[in-house]
Amino acid sequence: MALIAAIDQGTTSTRVCITRTDGKVIAQAQYEHAQHMPQKGWVEHDPMEIWRNTRRALGEALADEDISEQDIDALGVTNQRETAVIWDKKTGKPIYNAIVWQDTRTNHDGDPAKYLRKTGLLHNSYPAAPKWAWILDNVPNARERAENGELLGGTMDTWLIWNLTGGAKDRDKALHLTDVTNASRTLLMDLETLQWDEQLCDDLRIPPQILPEIRPSVGNFGKIRPRGPLAGVPITGVLGDQQAALFGQGGLHENDAKMTYGTGLFMLLNTGETPKVSDNGLLTTVAYQVQGQPPVYAQEGSVAVGGSLIQWLRDQLGILTTAAESETLAAQVDDSGGVVIVPAFSGLFAPRWRPDARGVIVGLTRFVDKRHIARAALEATCLQAREVVCAMGGEPTALKVDGGMTTNDLLMQMQADILGIDVERPANTETTVMGAASAAGMGISLIDEPLSLGTCTTWKSDMAGPERDRLVTAWEDAVSRSLDLV
Repeated sequence: MALIAAIDQGTTSTRVCITRTDGKVIAQAQYEHAQHMPQKGWVEHDPMEIWRNTRRALGEALADEDISEQDIDALGVTNQRETAVIWDKKTGKPIYNAIVWQDTRTNHDGDPAKYLRKTGLLHNSYPAAPKWAWILDNVPNARERAENGELLGGTMDTWLIWNLTGGAKDRDKALHLTDVTNASRTLLMDLETLQWDEQLCDDLRIPPQILPEIRPSVGNFGKIRPRGPLAGVPITGVLGDQQAALFGQGGLHENDAKMTYGTGLFMLLNTGETPKVSDNGLLTTVAYQVQGQPPVYAQEGSVAVGGSLIQWLRDQLGILTTAAESETLAAQVDDSGGVVIVPAFSGLFAPRWRPDARGVIVGLTRFVDKRHIARAALEATCLQAREVVCAMGGEPTALKVDGGMTTNDLLMQMQADILGIDVERPANTETTVMGAASAAGMGISLIDEPLSLGTCTTWKSDMAGPERDRLVTAWEDAVSRSLDLV
């Protein structure tokens, strides 16, 4: 029986899934990691904790179903993007915590569109390069050590691949690699050449010697080291998490699109083999590349706060006891009682790109209780998604969705209502990890198309136009109140 393993290294947890070639997941394991917030606007992860969790999840997934390493044909990796780490080449120890994609310490005061046409990204706190520069500038002797070749850098895929293929104990065999999708999130890769750009490295003060080799997403990333789980298994698919979700949804053709509802919200639109720069606040990124073939590009709309708003209501405010309770509470009221939440905890991302924004709650009265707050949080998610869909242009007939939040049926109905189009959710909503597994399977020619996600559930809009307009108008007013707070 042919099996494919996949690692999904996400913002809040690391998960391993093992799937058959028909898309049936037969084993999985998952471990959360701590979110470190040492200062206002700072978000960090411990890379060593993530690596330990990865090993634990691999071992547990194999053990739970008594799967032998010899049964696994290939491994795929997908990861939170833009999260940046630098480590000592000799010891394998990070010199600082990983700086997470949500972190805002590296906001840039100059022209944010300076590198847009070459990289597809805005020069702000989002990409990985400014985070690497911050680490090199703030850890004693780090820049000198980097220039001397003592340090390695990467996004989380690079960190995992290096450790999986050798790490510090077998550093002569450890491979320092990334794929084109993750490299396209750094502000250092030329979208057309798919190589690190010397001028960009110089401008952003990143020593090129710390950067990994860039490879196609579907191809050869070496074999797992002899020690530990999955020894000798080839790594044949690597994708950033949002590109993996598009891949998993079968979005391999021009104009295919998907929206992922996770910690943040991310919409990708496949634009074919030519990078297209948006005039509406969207980013341009590499969607995927199969070894020996041209790259495929996408436009992307990124919203910083999606599921993390529900986590905030649960963990910081104590309004919810579980994330699932947001649906139960919100369903008990017909509307939000006039409350609008703008969750600009890290500023506003696409299509507005306003780092000066901060979260606001408007419309509070004594009538409002936690049910209205829960419903307003779901509406905020839908209204942010609507802005990205509108920025994409065109008139889509349906929106393919995935991610943890899509298990909330009320949210899916609200999204269909606020968009005025059908919303389609596959039976298996974990498209990110399935995309990584699909890429790995295709990388060894085990399969020739993405794995099946099962039958879709569809929600149709039943909201009248005037009610939709009222929600959008209230949202626009609330957003205006969130601006210029920093």
